[in-house]
Amino acid sequence: MLATLGELPTGAGWAWELKWDGARAIVQLGGGTCRIVSRNGNDVTDSYPELIEPLLDSLAGRDAVLDGEIVAVDAGGRPSFGRLQRRMHVRKPTTALLREVPVTLYLFDVLALAGDGTTALPYRERRERLDSLDITGPRVQVPPSFTDVTGERMLDLAREHGLEGVVAKRVDSPYQPGRRSPTWIKHPLRANTEGVIVGWVDGSGAAAGGIGALLLGAYDDPDDDAKGVRALRYIGRVGTGYTATARRELRALLERIERRTSPLDIGPPAREARGAHWTTPRYVCDVEYREYVGGSLRHPAFKGLRTDKTPAEVDLPGRH
Repeated sequence: MLATLGELPTGAGWAWELKWDGARAIVQLGGGTCRIVSRNGNDVTDSYPELIEPLLDSLAGRDAVLDGEIVAVDAGGRPSFGRLQRRMHVRKPTTALLREVPVTLYLFDVLALAGDGTTALPYRERRERLDSLDITGPRVQVPPSFTDVTGERMLDLAREHGLEGVVAKRVDSPYQPGRRSPTWIKHPLRANTEGVIVGWVDGSGAAAGGIGALLLGAYDDPDDDAKGVRALRYIGRVGTGYTATARRELRALLERIERRTSPLDIGPPAREARGAHWTTPRYVCDVEYREYVGGSLRHPAFKGLRTDKTPAEVDLPGRH
């Protein structure tokens, strides 16, 4: 189940959770085994071995399907998607990497427990069942849910702790797998979006040998097109937020899928396409930005590649 981007709701009937800047995961526990699945259905169990034993111990042999977010924190204890990048692309992490970049799983929903499905239950009942599991520990946790505070206070709390934002959930809402529902509303402190990488321009100076900027696209709504077709539109270029190593690694990755023509249905202005190397739209990245106006991102910064999203899932900024 996915949240809709929106303003902070007011009035009664909402529960509030903090929003974690990580990678979504579904955990399946049964018969003494544990499986972790990413949002796009990939088995990522081997990528996060430090979560398996804590999960099995926490559930004490009970079967369950749980929903949560895998997070890596920075030196200040704040969730860092950039640090998580070092783990997301590694199938079997070394002991050194596990020590340098440990992850924590924050659980916020239960989809099944002891063989019984719970998705039809209202949020408040699912939350009670999740809390009753009494899951605590450094690697697997159940963050609090609040019903007696305002959205503004929750946003202040997120700001104080350097978190991404908040999520409001209707206390009477069922869990709707695969649906982006208005009964869950996310409100980030900073505007964030995904972009489909459609090309790059060469770096110069300190960035020579790597990318200078990525060229990004996103899919519009079928209703935006007279023929009802989702078009891949140019949404801007992002030239900041990279380390020198990331610039070189991205170029090496994209050179393998370089193509002669643009994959965009609606391309950029000529000045934006000057010197462009076009690529097959295979990779998705995470971008922080100030605003999206005139069909282009303003002041975007690269945050990392997303292995849990496919290009077809990337909507225009502000529509997800």
